[in-house]
Amino acid sequence: MKHLRDPLLWLIAVFIALLLAMPYSGALFGSLFPQLPRPVYQQESFVALALAHFWLVGVSSLLAIVIGLGAGILVTRPWGREFRSLVETIAAVGQTFPPVAVLAIAVPVMGFGREPAIIALILYGVLPILQGTLAGIAAVPESVHSVAKGMGMSSLQQLFRVELPLAAPVIITGVRTSVIINIGTATIASTVGASTLGTPIIIGLSGFNTAYVVQGAVLVALAAIIVDRGFERLARLFSLHRREQ
Repeated sequence: MKHLRDPLLWLIAVFIALLLAMPYSGALFGSLFPQLPRPVYQQESFVALALAHFWLVGVSSLLAIVIGLGAGILVTRPWGREFRSLVETIAAVGQTFPPVAVLAIAVPVMGFGREPAIIALILYGVLPILQGTLAGIAAVPESVHSVAKGMGMSSLQQLFRVELPLAAPVIITGVRTSVIINIGTATIASTVGASTLGTPIIIGLSGFNTAYVVQGAVLVALAAIIVDRGFERLARLFSLHRREQ
C-alpha cells in the first residue's frame, strides 16, 4: 500500500484525469468565464495533444542529450580541450537565440510542422546538458584517475567505468533542466503547425479566449512538475547507488 501514498503517482493520476475530463468541463469554465461562447477547447483531443507534446519534447531532448553529452566528453579529452571554449560559446549562443527566431528562419527552409520546432528545442536544450557534463567530469577527483590508471584501465575504460558513473548525478541535473525548459518551450511549436499542449494557449491568445489559455497552461505546468519530480527521484537513486559503492 506504500505506493498509494507516492506523490508522483498522484500527480500522474491527476494529470491523466484532467486530460480525460477537460472536454467535459464546460460547466466549470463557463461559470469562470461567462462571457465566452465556447469555454472549452474542442478542436483536438487533449490526450492527443499531450502525446504529441511529449513526442516532440522526447525527440528533441534525446538529440540534445546526444549532442550535449557527446560534446562535453569530447572537449574534456586531452586532444579536444582546445575546442572547449568554442563549443561552450556555440551552445550558449544556441540557447540565447530566441526559439521564435529559430522557427522564423527554419520554416521557410523546412516548412511548417514538427521539424523546425525540433531544431529550435535542440538549440535551446543543449547548453544545460553540456554544462552538466563538463561540471560532472571536472568533479571527478584526480586520485580516482590515478587509481584507475594504476589498475591498467585504458582511457575509454576510465570514461565509462569511472568518470561517467561518478559524474552521472550532475549530468542528470543538466538533463533535468534541459527537459523542463523544453516542456515549456515546446508550446510555441504550435505557432508553426505542430500539435502540442500549447495549441489551446496559442489559439486562446489569438482569439482572446482566456479559458483556452488556462486549460493548456495548467496541463503544461503539471507535466513539467511530474517530469521534474521524476528526474529528482532518478538523481536520488544514482546518489544512493554511489554511496552503496
